[in-house]
Amino acid sequence: MTRETIANHIVSRLRAEARNATEAYRASQSKIGYFVIEDILPVTLARELFHAFPKPAEMVLKKSLREDKYVAAQMNKHNPLLEEAIYAFQDPRVVSFLAETCGIPDLYPDPNLYAGGLSLMRNTQFLNPHLDNSHDKDRNRWRVLNLLCYVTPDWPDSCGGNLEVWPEGLGKAPIVIHSKFNRLAVMATHQLSWHSVTPITHPTLPRCCISNYYFSGSALTPRDSFHVTSFRGRPEQPFRDLVLQGDAKLRMLIRKVFKKGIVENPHVYKK
Repeated sequence: MTRETIANHIVSRLRAEARNATEAYRASQSKIGYFVIEDILPVTLARELFHAFPKPAEMVLKKSLREDKYVAAQMNKHNPLLEEAIYAFQDPRVVSFLAETCGIPDLYPDPNLYAGGLSLMRNTQFLNPHLDNSHDKDRNRWRVLNLLCYVTPDWPDSCGGNLEVWPEGLGKAPIVIHSKFNRLAVMATHQLSWHSVTPITHPTLPRCCISNYYFSGSALTPRDSFHVTSFRGRPEQPFRDLVLQGDAKLRMLIRKVFKKGIVENPHVYKK
């Protein structure tokens, strides 16, 4: 199945849910704009994508106080169907829909998959509250949207791996978005769009996600400024919170001296 064929289905679902998506995004836009769409892919394809996911040993493990997950962006090393699905979400028709729905006229997909691509999380793995890096890999455009497509069949909401958005900040309870099979979650990324992934508790099943970031020539809100990916502790992790705040400040100092960091981020698709 080609990316164009996959994109045809995505576009059909987006158009069918256009009114609901627009209303949901605009209702939440003043804090963290987001919406979800069910059955974004043909069910058989979504299941094929799950079974095509690389094994953890074939992915990069990112493990620290900030996060614990497996990622992959070098798509030519994996099942070609995965690459076709990722780039189907970058189809011009999809980009046009997102631009109109979210009110972002100059919206661009990311062929480099900078921090995007595939992610897999198993039992006990997590992603602490964080702000995404504010820019693309060359610091030319602002990161403005995050698309997450979940492909683990029958994933129970009681087993973690769910997206949390914190529109009231980390001092208030988050909104939890279930990482339901074949669901697409779209959220804005800006200076206050704190989000996280709840720890996985399923003993065997991996939670698999296909992600894309979208960029713009302009910041999404007037308060945006350049920042590295910045992590915080969860409300019940005060000591970790202090450590992670210090970590973010240190990495910001480094980026003021070295535009791309001391070591360039390897999480890109090098074609």
